[in-house]
Amino acid sequence: MLLILLIVLILLIGAAPTWPYSRGWGYYPSGGLGLVLVIILVLWLLHVV
Repeated sequence: MLLILLIVLILLIGAAPTWPYSRGWGYYPSGGLGLVLVIILVLWLLHVV
C-alpha cells in the first residue's frame, strides 16, 4: 500500500501544470490521475489492496 501511495504522490506532482512544457496539456493528466485515484479507492474499500 505504501508503494501505491508513493506512486500516486509522484503522479500528483507530475500532473501539476506548473512547468512551461506542461502548460498546454490542460486537464488531461489530472483527469487520468483522478480515474486512477478512484480505482485505488474502490479497491481499498473492497479490501483488495
